[in-house]
Amino acid sequence: MRIVILAPSVYSETACATAANLAQSGYVPSGAIALRSLDSRTLRRKLGQWGARRFFSYATTKLLPRKNEDAQTHTVNRYLTSFLNYGSKAFRSLREVGMYYGFPVAVCRDQNESPSIAFMRERSPDLIIFTGGDILRQPVLTVPRLGVLNIHLGFLPEVRGMSAPEWSLLTNVPLGITIHYMNAGIDSGPVLGKFELPGAARDCDSLTDLRNRLIAFGVEKTAEVVAALDRSLISANPQSRLDQDNQFFVMHEVLQRRAAACFVQNRKLAIPEAARG
Repeated sequence: MRIVILAPSVYSETACATAANLAQSGYVPSGAIALRSLDSRTLRRKLGQWGARRFFSYATTKLLPRKNEDAQTHTVNRYLTSFLNYGSKAFRSLREVGMYYGFPVAVCRDQNESPSIAFMRERSPDLIIFTGGDILRQPVLTVPRLGVLNIHLGFLPEVRGMSAPEWSLLTNVPLGITIHYMNAGIDSGPVLGKFELPGAARDCDSLTDLRNRLIAFGVEKTAEVVAALDRSLISANPQSRLDQDNQFFVMHEVLQRRAAACFVQNRKLAIPEAARG
């Protein structure tokens, strides 16, 4: 199974964890291609997602590591630590993962531009795994033999679009992930697997912590889906009810507070009274 990873940055922990976990599972990627870390679109996206304080803290630890500093202490998503650790160290960048496991890593301005597509085609991928970046156009989607995999942080087609964990809480949809093939629509491609998050929000401290746990859960399940595809044990099924308008967008702060309240309530219900003291 030949796999290419698409990443939003060489410093993406999700991309590093995905590549490392695949390699550890016997599926060393054939290559990876990431957007430039200082690309203005990437910077704006991360600032919007994380806020200024978290963004600059992350940039400092990734781009300006201190000498002899323990990389494991600077994993932003604590649930990815087990995938990023190797020996007494932790992968800081996709380049480090590539050097360790022996696959090339390229950097591009746009994942849809001709040089990027040429890099992908040279690897003759069966699968491309998307861990973030540009909105992919049809020329990229047709490169791999099987398709481009995406990990959506919610159930499809119930919760399509942005802020999926928060919308799941507000609409009473189980928390989980969907691994599906990408197509020209938004989260509308054929589904390979839907997986409910074990224990729901019980072990999470906040909505951010919940999102991080879902991301790590997706990394774990991606390797399982790849193995099942390689053994022809699963096939993709078209999504139903796509005619219904259930595409969600970035959540307003008022609704974010409501989602946070739902999260707190769900967490209280998930923890037995005795455990709460």
